[in-house]
Amino acid sequence: MPRTAAVNAGQRKAVWTRAGCVLRFGSLHLPWRGPMSASSSSSTSASTAGGATPLPDRDAALKALYEQVAANHMVPFWATTKAVANDEDRQLLAAPKAVPFLWRCAQDIEPILDRAVELVTMADSERRSLILMNPGLAPRRATVSTMYTAYRLNDANEIMPPHRHTPNAIRFGLKGRGNFTGVDGENIVFGPGDMVLTPNDTWHNHGTVGNERALNLSVLDLPLVETLNAVYFEHDYKEMEGGRLVAKKQQSERFSPDFSQRVYGYGGLRPRLAGKQARGAGTSSPMFVYRWDMMRELLERHRDDDGDPHDGVMVEYVDPTTGQPVFRTMTFFAQMIPPGRTTLAVKTTASLLVSPFEGEGHARVDGERFDWKKFDTLAVPAGHWFEYVNSSATAPLILFVASDEPALKTFALYRKWGRSASGEVTRILD
Repeated sequence: MPRTAAVNAGQRKAVWTRAGCVLRFGSLHLPWRGPMSASSSSSTSASTAGGATPLPDRDAALKALYEQVAANHMVPFWATTKAVANDEDRQLLAAPKAVPFLWRCAQDIEPILDRAVELVTMADSERRSLILMNPGLAPRRATVSTMYTAYRLNDANEIMPPHRHTPNAIRFGLKGRGNFTGVDGENIVFGPGDMVLTPNDTWHNHGTVGNERALNLSVLDLPLVETLNAVYFEHDYKEMEGGRLVAKKQQSERFSPDFSQRVYGYGGLRPRLAGKQARGAGTSSPMFVYRWDMMRELLERHRDDDGDPHDGVMVEYVDPTTGQPVFRTMTFFAQMIPPGRTTLAVKTTASLLVSPFEGEGHARVDGERFDWKKFDTLAVPAGHWFEYVNSSATAPLILFVASDEPALKTFALYRKWGRSASGEVTRILD
């Protein structure tokens, strides 16, 4: 006997038979259609070509169904046509996504920070930073989906209390010789181009030494850590004194300045002066400062090299004990584009934050031109074609680049494509 079901259109009551039933969604009743054909006892229904029984008012019934689904905090995953209002493919594609965007340091960021120094004191806040919020992700604190960049300005002789957190971070010096970061008992003073790590779960504090303001750029993987619901911060720094824990406003110096750089900073030569003691939480490079003079010297050695047609000359900051990226979530590069060169277009599944540090030029992202100046930041989200142009015929263009490539490689999600001069697209292996 075939399954049968009927719906009283006026009262919406379910009618049960020995062979079938009507599915109940709150006050809505829909016939269950099994593998066999169905017939209707309603005089207002007509059989379809396939034998299934349509509802008297299908549009209204579907609308009520979708309202019921939404009220229970669920999403339907069966619509497949763009003509359906609840098409899940369109809803997924419509989710917030980062867009290419350029923030201007000298024009927009520095004037605001200069004013903030006058109005926001350390009694108000332990930070004086501007986070770059991608227009496509607002109001989320994210410059691209996994990372954010912030510009931090400290007034002369300001030292903030120690703290630690799960997000990894770096500080990259832009202006001033007195940028200061204390990391795990190592007091580091840094200037333009120097990069300092503040790794996951490692006590650190920031500020300036000397009698001038100092500007630096921060990059954190906080948006990724937020997505994983793993963010925590600690501010109650204490040290053991006389057999008890005592609150401190600054870490005691346990290592000489530049200790980690002197021990690990020779590439291929590893002094064993640190013994088996792990630096920080042991989750990152043990070298906490990467000096620009060493990076610049290496780039200069390759000044006359053409480099890769898609990337120019790229030098990655790595853990000197493993050769791997400094963090498991982010990596950083100095990228040099030779004079007069335009790189061939590249697209990756990684998101990039790009800041010009030396030279002149511009970027093109999906054909849109971004005319940048020194210390600006350009967001290049995953999935966009991009290329860099060095407009100088004599001087290299040098970029500081942050990428979430390590996180993607961990999950086997990293891909990279290049476009040839003739327009042919090929897969590039990194």
